[in-house]
Amino acid sequence: MITDMDERIFQKHAEEAMERLKRALYKVEEAAGFDVEERGGALHLAFEEPPGIFVISPNSAARQIWISALSTSFKMDWSDSYADFVHGQSGEPFLPLVARLITEQTGNAVTLS
Repeated sequence: MITDMDERIFQKHAEEAMERLKRALYKVEEAAGFDVEERGGALHLAFEEPPGIFVISPNSAARQIWISALSTSFKMDWSDSYADFVHGQSGEPFLPLVARLITEQTGNAVTLS
């Protein structure tokens, strides 16, 4: 994991990752039972059943992408070997982690690509 990444490189990686996630979420949102809204650079996922909200946003100061979901905060660091943001504790790349969290929230298997 890279912790001393400069702001410009972090912004590039974060923007690309968030755009990739947004496109993947739009493909499945209706079938999976949630709504996606972009607000101030963050993605908000609103679930009706069971009720819940996920917030996914870049944190420039920490050079991480943060996910607030299932009453937990998940912090994603950039990994050159994955060429993606990866959750340090589970080792999951960005989209697979978000897919797992949505699956846990809704009870319906979701794949993001």
